[in-house]
Amino acid sequence: MAKTLKIILGVFGGLIALLVVATLALFLFVDAGAYKPQLEAIGSRALGMDVHVEGQVDMGLFKGLNFTLENVRVVNRDSEVAAIAEVRAGIEILPLLKNEVRLRKVALIQPRIHIERDVDGVFNFEKTKTDKPDRIEQVLEFSNVSLANASLHFTDRHSGLEFAAKDCSLELDHLRRATGQRADLLKNLSLTAELACGEFSANDVTATDLTLSVQGQDGIFDVDPIRMDLFGAQGSGSLHGDFAGEDPLYSVRYSLPQFQIEEFFKTLSAEQAAEGLLDFSANLSMQGNTLPQLKQTAEGKILLEGENLTLTGIDLDGVFSRFESSQNFNLIDVGAFFFAGPLGLAVTKGYNFAKIFQGSGGRTDIQTVISEWQIQGGVANAADVAMATNENRVALQGELDFVNNQFNDVIIALIDGQGCAMVQQRIHGSFREPVVDQPSFLKTLAGPAIELFEKARSLFPGGECEVFYTGSVAAPN
Repeated sequence: MAKTLKIILGVFGGLIALLVVATLALFLFVDAGAYKPQLEAIGSRALGMDVHVEGQVDMGLFKGLNFTLENVRVVNRDSEVAAIAEVRAGIEILPLLKNEVRLRKVALIQPRIHIERDVDGVFNFEKTKTDKPDRIEQVLEFSNVSLANASLHFTDRHSGLEFAAKDCSLELDHLRRATGQRADLLKNLSLTAELACGEFSANDVTATDLTLSVQGQDGIFDVDPIRMDLFGAQGSGSLHGDFAGEDPLYSVRYSLPQFQIEEFFKTLSAEQAAEGLLDFSANLSMQGNTLPQLKQTAEGKILLEGENLTLTGIDLDGVFSRFESSQNFNLIDVGAFFFAGPLGLAVTKGYNFAKIFQGSGGRTDIQTVISEWQIQGGVANAADVAMATNENRVALQGELDFVNNQFNDVIIALIDGQGCAMVQQRIHGSFREPVVDQPSFLKTLAGPAIELFEKARSLFPGGECEVFYTGSVAAPN
């Protein structure tokens, strides 16, 4: 038994020695550039795109056999998808003796990645709809893929969505793409990933220090936590994606506590316009394969609230108390506060809400602001939207239709202590080109706010009025 074991160990040791000698011979006498076509072919098969190594190919033996490829380009349908300054690939040694190259680890240094989706919904890394096969026949598997100093630019010609990220790093472990129907790609994909980006920008808004963790297997993906700095605060959240069924299911949770309202208003106006802190939170679910489907199925709640804010450049209480001033003021401008934060990024581009910051001087103390929306079928209904200054309350009713990108009969009103509207104004139409009606009653009423209210009340039988607001913002003392 001992003799047999000795023979086995001797043979095994001899094989190891032979492998070492073969590896050293490969390193010393084989031109690394000779493997360039094979490496290009492996990359092309794995990605389904054309991979070109335009720079030098080097080989080393640190912790195994390693190749370094310089100036690598990934091209699909004559469009550059990625340009990579350097690719470092760890190679399994045994397959080399059979003239095969198998990757065990890949590191991409300074990759510049450009992803584009055309108007027909086809990504630039895919084949055309007529060319791409229905099945993926090759298993793709890596123990580790990393990116350093990466940048990404994404453009969706179909929806108009565009974003960019830079100074990114990615550690992706246990990546495996199984064979199967191309439509079931995410069902057949498993991975663990950690992503960090120094800067992320979309729609003229920039977030910094983005980090996220991903776990995915059997069609279930969890991105948790997601953290980023936005509007002077750190937001956090999570994303759950279920791709096991016919239509993907998503649930999104995000909160941005104590963000600086002045940082948000910088997206509307370069002037220092307001001060104070607001809390934002969103809890949404949606289902579908396309952006329109996701919008149509969106459900959940969005909440914005804060206290003790200051508006500089205009005295709203003074404007509300004098008809001569308020005649030239749009109540709709107050919507800048109701749409502050992430919610407002979608609805504040068409109407110049920054006009509220271009007053004749003064300041306004805002005691309380709340903006609570219930989402159903992609339409946000104003559940409790109001604000209180030292002397007045302003409230909002109506809907934000994110399916059709339009205001549905949104009305902002100056209300009295009982919640009755003293003066109101309506905005409707698309987010990009909204229509703002003239304020009601302002053409026929004059005098201070109390006179304006008394004339409005006289329009209702018995001096009663229909209550416009019954929410949580109390009337100022």
